[in-house]
Amino acid sequence: MATVQKLLLETLEMLGNEDFEAFRWHLPQEEPENYSGFGPIPWYKLEKADRMKTVTLMVQTYSHHVVELAKTVLRKMSMNDLAQKLSDRSSELKDTGASSILSLAPLLSHRSASSSRLGDVEMHKLQPLEKLIEPFQRTMQTHFKRRFMFVQEGMAEKTEEQCLKDIFTELYITDGGEMPINEQHEIMLIRNSRKTAVLPIDPSDIFKSPIVKPLRTVLTTGVAGIGKTILVKKFVLDWAEGKKNPDVHLIFPFSFSELNQLKGERFSLAELIHRSIWETRDITDEDLNLIFAKLQASGNCDFNKSRYKLLFVLDGLDESRLQMDLTRSEPQPVDFDVTQSMSVEVLLTALISGNLLPSARVWITTRPAAASQIHRDFIKRKTVVRGFTDPQKEEYFKKKFPDEEQGSRIIAHIKASQSLFIMCHIPVFCWITSTVLQDKLKSQANIDLPTTLTEMYTEFLLYQIRQTEERCGTTKSIRYIKSLSKLAFDRLEKGNLFYETDLKDSGIDSLKVSQNAGVFTEVFKDVRKWKDNGKEKMYCFVHLTLQEYLAALHVVMSLINDNKNVLSEQKLKLVDLCTLCRRITPITEVHEIAIEKALSSNGQLDLFLRFLLGLSLQTNQDLLKRLLNTSKGFPQTDHQPTIQSIKERMRDNTSPEWSNLFHCLNELRDDALVKESQQNLSSESVADRCLSPAQGKQQISEAAMVTVVKLLLETLEMLTNEDFEAFRWHLQLLEIYSDFTQIPWYKLQKADRMETVTLMVQTYSHHAVELAKMVLGKMNMNELVKKLSDRS
Repeated sequence: MATVQKLLLETLEMLGNEDFEAFRWHLPQEEPENYSGFGPIPWYKLEKADRMKTVTLMVQTYSHHVVELAKTVLRKMSMNDLAQKLSDRSSELKDTGASSILSLAPLLSHRSASSSRLGDVEMHKLQPLEKLIEPFQRTMQTHFKRRFMFVQEGMAEKTEEQCLKDIFTELYITDGGEMPINEQHEIMLIRNSRKTAVLPIDPSDIFKSPIVKPLRTVLTTGVAGIGKTILVKKFVLDWAEGKKNPDVHLIFPFSFSELNQLKGERFSLAELIHRSIWETRDITDEDLNLIFAKLQASGNCDFNKSRYKLLFVLDGLDESRLQMDLTRSEPQPVDFDVTQSMSVEVLLTALISGNLLPSARVWITTRPAAASQIHRDFIKRKTVVRGFTDPQKEEYFKKKFPDEEQGSRIIAHIKASQSLFIMCHIPVFCWITSTVLQDKLKSQANIDLPTTLTEMYTEFLLYQIRQTEERCGTTKSIRYIKSLSKLAFDRLEKGNLFYETDLKDSGIDSLKVSQNAGVFTEVFKDVRKWKDNGKEKMYCFVHLTLQEYLAALHVVMSLINDNKNVLSEQKLKLVDLCTLCRRITPITEVHEIAIEKALSSNGQLDLFLRFLLGLSLQTNQDLLKRLLNTSKGFPQTDHQPTIQSIKERMRDNTSPEWSNLFHCLNELRDDALVKESQQNLSSESVADRCLSPAQGKQQISEAAMVTVVKLLLETLEMLTNEDFEAFRWHLQLLEIYSDFTQIPWYKLQKADRMETVTLMVQTYSHHAVELAKMVLGKMNMNELVKKLSDRS
């Protein structure tokens, strides 16, 4: 056998390092022609194998078929000359008889002492999948532990990855409501299971039904940065370590941001899994297809009765750019060929709707606004990630700052600003806040805390600029930020992932990305997990919210520095362009286009709009003066037209964007609006201004509406999470104001405080205040009722 080993070793030594890496990557996927008796070499053995170890593994696994296997792989790599050379030299070995030992070599990896080679091959062919599923499971769990055990949080460099278990803080997750057939059944369900509705859910229990019925598809919603993706990673890691969900045989975690890159391509389900999830490479297409075919043919729709228990995770539906048709319920077809190649959109539509593998579980995560893309008939349970409770916020910062004195100081600063402390229920906001405050506390004893989302992200950007200046100098630092902002804007509606060519198109030298890794890993990171021969390196922003902020910054910089409205897609004639060059584009014109775009999206541009409006304020522009060419004398802007436009849209109380529009008003910080709201609070009571139920919706002034929202929101923020759950439960049971439509429980049960206030104002107008007092009275919170009465 030594002669064949030497021949293979010499062949591999002719490969460069990258080609050898590609050879190892292809190896687990290929088997010699007319031979399928043995499974592929597990990747965990190949991953760090040098050339000599690789040859040893190949010979042990494939015996006399090893040369044919090597030639097959080389041809896959388009190295036909080397494959032919190997073929010629192996023929010479046969002619001299040097390879005769090869055919008699013991099959070390598959043979028992009493079995023949032919018997082993046949045993493998006849071995039921039930006996193979556990080895498949162990292999995937090993890979997933390596993938998810260590994570980068925010701006940490690759060498500073932290153990997920060390930095993970439990999130507050609640049931978002069973998906009932009708509302009457829904109300009965809630009345009979009140305690279930108010208790937090353990992430590992999201498929455990509170009414003991099988759950196939779970939809988990949560605002941007709330921790949905890190929750998925923790879920998979717990399974991989054998701690949770031991009944699940295989988990297939996908992200829509990566699936977007496959738009227009065709795959079978097994091929899509192998293309998207590297950790499945040790399972052949043949075995995956056999598993899927058996499940599909069984006709079983119950996970608990399934022979092979599979879970598909689809993270980030809101980032999807795929055209899936899931908005209407349709009867399921009788047959579905699991081995057939089809578009990614068709595959995912079939999987989510239950036409494909109806007994498999599917877990989908998304921002709330995109949840409507899936018909409710396809979802059996909704859960909501609500972020950190107040104690969890403190736990996060204590983990972030092990120094007790520094941690206490940070927490005290955050608690000093009520609005900032409230926003810290979002984990990504906690990370940005800790970064900003840690930097500020080094140099200042007393600091003005940011109170809006835009202010905090602006402070974070200033920190990044200072860090970049230390490495690259001021000029390059500013140029990098401008280039990154352009890139963020260009990719805003295309997806979060981008290639090296996108960097170059935005004016960023990909070579300098690697040379200045400490700068760029704070903003985006390399996401390709394995060598994909012929493909460019791929990157993504560390968080979608950072991309949305930088995209908004690019719009503002283009307007102020170049008098260019990059949101306008109109193609103008030369005479029109000349006119525009002499005319300064008003920022309100840009606002109007952005508002229209945000309202027509599936919530994908909500934060972009908030950041754009916030960056339009002079206070934030003053902080960013090094990025903005204010010497051109760009006029101070009256934001009243924008405010008026937003308020007019808020009059449509049925708009799902109502909540975000209210946040937009907060970003603009209009003094007149604040004063008017204060006057409404002080002059006459809200109760005195209440209209009849029949009049209410038609006669609400914008300022009065803002007053009611502000008052109710501040009241609900005084409730603990448990009391807030009880408040929502009582709210949908009160039989009052019969002229108004009852708020459906499926809307209330997943609503946070802001969304609950929005639903109350939309449904009950000014009567919402009296309604809140009645509910609080039912809860025996008389002091809060009195406080609300005094203020209204």
